[in-house]
Amino acid sequence: MSNFKKISHVIYRCTYHIVWTPKYRFRILEGIVKELLNKDIRTLLEWNYAN
Repeated sequence: MSNFKKISHVIYRCTYHIVWTPKYRFRILEGIVKELLNKDIRTLLEWNYAN
C-alpha cells in the first residue's frame, strides 16, 4: 500500500499532524509567545516543503 492518498483531483501525503489541546478553553498563547510559536511553525513548514 502506498503512503499517498488519492481524491478525485489530488494526490497527497500527510506526514505530520499537530494538535494543541489546552486543559481549558482559555486563550493561553498571547503576545510574544503566540507570535514566536506562529513564526517557528511557519518556518518549519517552509523548510519541510522546500526539501
